[in-house]
Amino acid sequence: MPTIVALARGATVLATDHYEAALDFTAHNAGANLVRAPDTALLDWRTPKVEGLGPFDLVLAADVLYERKNAAALAGLVPKLLAPGGEALFADPRRDEAPVFLKAMEASGFGDAVEEATVEQDTRKVKVLLHHLRR
Repeated sequence: MPTIVALARGATVLATDHYEAALDFTAHNAGANLVRAPDTALLDWRTPKVEGLGPFDLVLAADVLYERKNAAALAGLVPKLLAPGGEALFADPRRDEAPVFLKAMEASGFGDAVEEATVEQDTRKVKVLLHHLRR
């Protein structure tokens, strides 16, 4: 979803994931809903090869902190991808592993400005935290 929104707003986007199927779905979804598709790249969060990637002014992620190994891996990866002065925006529906990620980002010198939103999904409401992470 962050990829589709960024493309719709005119951004140049590189969508990454550690699952090729997720990238295929993202490209298909963009093609079905927009005139253009994003560039995509496989990126193993645990052993990332970031040569030639970035640096980026903005890193977007939604609901990726659902496993402890993802939280730790992303906390190591995000600082490598961000340009000086860049920002990472993480949307989190209050996953149990999010504090692991946020504590590691804080240890790397990142501050976190948090917004709370309620998202309606069918008949239920989900509270989501949007973390604005900057050095």
